[in-house]
Amino acid sequence: MLLATIILAVEEDPDSIALLPDAAELIWGFFAFGLLMLAIIKFVFPKLNQTLEDRSAAIQGKLEEADSKLADAEEAKRRYEESIADAQGDANRIVEEAKASADALRAEARERAEAEAQHIIERAQADVSAERDRALQELRTQVGAISVELASRIVERELDDATHAGLVDEYIQRLSNQN
Repeated sequence: MLLATIILAVEEDPDSIALLPDAAELIWGFFAFGLLMLAIIKFVFPKLNQTLEDRSAAIQGKLEEADSKLADAEEAKRRYEESIADAQGDANRIVEEAKASADALRAEARERAEAEAQHIIERAQADVSAERDRALQELRTQVGAISVELASRIVERELDDATHAGLVDEYIQRLSNQN
C-alpha cells in the first residue's frame, strides 16, 4: 500500500521524489544534532565512562580475588600433599617398626623354644641316665641274687656279703665288656 501511494505521488508530482530536505530544515537539523551531541558529550559520556571504569575495576578486583583464591587453593593443595607424604612416611615407619618388632619377637620365641628344647633334652638325658642307673642297679640286684643262688647250689654253701658283692661286680663287668 505504501508503494502504491508513492507511485501515485510520483505520477502526480515528479519533483516530490527528491529525498533531500530543504536548506532551512538541514541547518536546523545540524544545529539540533550539535546540541544533542554536546549534551551527550557533557552528561552521558562521563557517566558512561565512569560506569565502564567502575565495571572494569570490579572485574579487575574479581580477577585479583580469583588469583588470590587460586594461590590459596594451590597452597592448600601443597600442604595437603605434604601431609599425605608425611602420613605415608609415618605409615612406612610404623610398618618397618612392626616388622622389626615381629622379627625380634620371632627371634625371642625361637631362643625360648631352643632353651626349652635344650632343657627338655637335658631332662630326658638325666631321666635316661637315672633309668639306666636304676636298671643297672636292678640288674645287679637280680644278677647278684641269681649268682648267689647259683653259687650256693654249686658250692652248696652260703656266701658272705663281700664275696657276694665281688661276684656281682665281676659278672656285670663281663656283661659290660661283651656289649
